[in-house]
Amino acid sequence: MIEVNQLTKTFRLSKEAKKQAKQNKLDPRQQGQNFQALKNVSFSCEQGQVLGLLGPNGAGKTTTLRILASALKPDSGSILINGEDLVKKPQLAKQKIGFLSTKTGLYNRLTAQENIEYFARLHGMAKSDINIQGELLYQQLGIEDYLHRRVDTLSSGMMQKVSIARAVIHQPEVLILDEPTTGLDIMATETILEFIESQKELGRPVIFSTHHLDEVSMLADKLAIIDQGQSCFTGSISALQEQTQCSDLRKAFMKVLSLKGEA
Repeated sequence: MIEVNQLTKTFRLSKEAKKQAKQNKLDPRQQGQNFQALKNVSFSCEQGQVLGLLGPNGAGKTTTLRILASALKPDSGSILINGEDLVKKPQLAKQKIGFLSTKTGLYNRLTAQENIEYFARLHGMAKSDINIQGELLYQQLGIEDYLHRRVDTLSSGMMQKVSIARAVIHQPEVLILDEPTTGLDIMATETILEFIESQKELGRPVIFSTHHLDEVSMLADKLAIIDQGQSCFTGSISALQEQTQCSDLRKAFMKVLSLKGEA
């Protein structure tokens, strides 16, 4: 189980950002020379659950996920995985979390398999464990046919599958995916959605951000909606529909955002 409690994060603005802020003055998170990206963001995801993290562009989704992956340090708040606080012990994050973002790096001059095995060794995995876990992942993600091709020759869909294998080869306790299907074709998207479903069946908590509400309705057991760096809603899809009196997920999502704006 992963519990995210009261995360806050403020960034110091660059000179260019300050200049734009003076001209526009549109975002209430702008406070003098600072930008409050997150303010008291909270949600949780149980074993075997999939949580869809939703919000408009610039809401703070990627900042939240980067904090969970220890790429950023929050100003305050806690991140508990089975009782252990990753904010206090950030070195545990790489061990306990498998993280995939649109900027997850692969080495272009290495083959797909060399990339995956390299990161597995960084996690301290034995060769025998890498072989066993690797074979399962290669088959599950459908990447056997291009394991020995260099990454710089792969399509975006192929690269995304290799990136997912890289992120989970060490069998993390929690899987975090930042817009995992963006820019992919139908077949690659279907493979990744099936993979998320398989992780759920293994009892692994999965958090994924997306703008595709059809993916959310297909996979998510619960939602966390944030806007302008603040939590707007946490709970099941049915609870969201009941709260907003909207059976259509898109309309329910928009209504939650509008109600926050009115508040």
